Parts: sequence; C-alpha cells; structure tokens
Amino acid sequence: MSLKIGIVGLPNVGKSTLFNALTRSRGAAAANYPFCTIDPNIGVVEVPDERLKKLAGIVNPEKIVPAIVEFVDIAGLVKGASKGEGLGNAFLSHIREVDAICHVVRVFEGTDVIHVEGSVNPKRDLGTIEAELCIADLDKAEKKIEKIQGGARTGNKELMKELNVMEKLKAALSQGKPAITVPLDKDEAPYLRAMQLLTAKRMIYALNTDEQALASLPLPEAKKKVGLSESDTAIIVSAKLEEELIELTPEDGKAMLKELGVRFSGLDKLIQAAYDALGLLTFFTAGPKEAKAWTVRKGATAPEAAGVIHTDFEKGFIRAETISYADFIAGGGELKAKEQGKLRIEGKEYAVQDGDVMHFRFNV
Repeated sequence: MSLKIGIVGLPNVGKSTLFNALTRSRGAAAANYPFCTIDPNIGVVEVPDERLKKLAGIVNPEKIVPAIVEFVDIAGLVKGASKGEGLGNAFLSHIREVDAICHVVRVFEGTDVIHVEGSVNPKRDLGTIEAELCIADLDKAEKKIEKIQGGARTGNKELMKELNVMEKLKAALSQGKPAITVPLDKDEAPYLRAMQLLTAKRMIYALNTDEQALASLPLPEAKKKVGLSESDTAIIVSAKLEEELIELTPEDGKAMLKELGVRFSGLDKLIQAAYDALGLLTFFTAGPKEAKAWTVRKGATAPEAAGVIHTDFEKGFIRAETISYADFIAGGGELKAKEQGKLRIEGKEYAVQDGDVMHFRFNV
C-alpha cells in the first residue's frame, strides 16, 4: 500500500509552496494571490528511510525501491466554499480518497504575503476550514439519507442500519463536530468508510511559520496559538525554508537545517506524523535483485504483509522467514544473522514489526 495525503488550507497560507517543496518540484503555482492552484496537483514522493540505504549497502541489489507517499494539493478553500464561494469546494472530491489530510495553517506574520481575510489569525483560519469540511460532509450525509430513507421505511434491515449511522453523522456534523468523533459499533464502521467523508480522515496540522521561529517555537505553544488540543497531531514547518532546500543537495540541506538548529525536514516530520496518526509501519525485503520498503498497518499479520507484495503470496502463504532490522545490520546480512540464530520462522498469526526484513514462502 502507498500512503496518500491531501493538502488543504486557505489561499496564501503556504500550501502550494509546501507542496512544491515536499515533491521537490515546481508543480503547483505558488503566486501571491488567492486561487492560484486551480486543478489539483499530484506529486509522488519517496519516503526518506536511512534503514533502506543501509540494507542496500549490505545486499548490493540491482535496484533500491523506497516506499512512496502521494500528495494531492487542491485549490485554497475560503469561507463559504461549500456554498460556491471561491474555487476550492469544486475540488474537495479529489481528496475524498486520501488516507489523511494535511491542513496547512499560517502562523507567520508579515504583510508581504497577503491574507485572504486581511489579517493573520490562525484560530479563525483553522475554524473556517474545519467548518467548510463539516458542511461539505453534512451535505453528502443528507443526500445519502434522502436516497435510502424510502427503502428503510419498507423494513429493509440493511438500509435501516445504514440510515441509523447516517442520522448519527448528520447530528454531529450539524453541530460542527467531525465525523471521526462519532462513536460507532464495529458493524457500523463500514458505512462510514464507504462515505469517504473528509472529517472522518486523520488530520495532520502543518503550522507554517518563518525560519526564525522554526527552532525556537515549542510545539505545545504553537498548538495553543492555533487552538489545537494536546492530542491533535501537528508539526511545525517553514514552507519557505523547505522551498529553499529544493535548490540544495541533500548534504547541503542537512547542513543548513543543522545550522538553524532544526533536526528534521518538513517532509520527514510530515511523513512520520502521518505514519503515527494512521498506525502504519515499514517492513523490508532485501536481496540481490531488489531492496524494497513496504508499508502496512500496525498489527498486520505476516500473510497480510505478503499480500501487499502480491495477492498470491497471501493466498498461498506458508511461512515468513524474518530477521529484525537491527539483527540484519549487526550480522552484516542474512547469512551471518542466520548463523547467529537470528532468523525466525513466523506463521500466519505473526504480527509484523517495524523494520522486519522478511522473505515469504508460499504455494499457489
């Protein structure tokens, strides 16, 4: 599986600048005026993972294949977008299929970049976007209710159950509460997933500040400034700095970040936040042909991990020959790790661990 993240925010908050930086491209127009992103921009980015490089250094494969993240940047949303204002609402459909949403919130001051509301107010901006997402979802829930309530009245049990879920969602969304906050039973959850509601997705807040504040602004303080709770997933970034890093080599980029007192790039922080929020982990396959990183959800069994590679691997799963990343590196490869008794034979119930180096045996 590959991770897909949609990027939303008001116009001129640094959304497209961040997209350009994350994808190391100039794909999205980043002009100093509202609605400069009209068609959705899509960029595929390699997931930075030093472990894959170290594994490749040992097995010397013909090719190295990192895990990937797909970013989708849509037009800036404005107050009233759900009622036809601006351009953004027309493109919300482009991010209904993403795994998580990155909400870029402007924290930096300054008048050189105009603000669509005329002033910088992170709490107001955050509320504007979240209200528009709720309204868009409410509209979708209401249309679904209209469509199924007739069938539910005839006594169709499946439609009755679905209608009950839709009514719960409508009640919450009407009060400005995200769909993800609605408590549902296990058998009700599929109805929510099928709706692909925006507010049912994991939200990651990218608090866009300037270079000076990047290293000095504590995350809890930044969250408070924006009106987020401690439990909300957020990162502090400087989209402008990330854009400057595009022009540098990876080595020079690291040196620049170190000079500013910043440990990780915005891309590193965003991807890590997304993996944590969605409960994902990485396992590896490594051999002479290919060293590759794979993404699965935490708790995935060995057969499910095999199925990410190929469905036949899951159907005909026999066993997974597994070495932890640390043991693989310490042993200098599979052979030595095996001699040291570090290779484990795992069966169908094994829960894959982050960093596992795996070889699947299967029969079809």
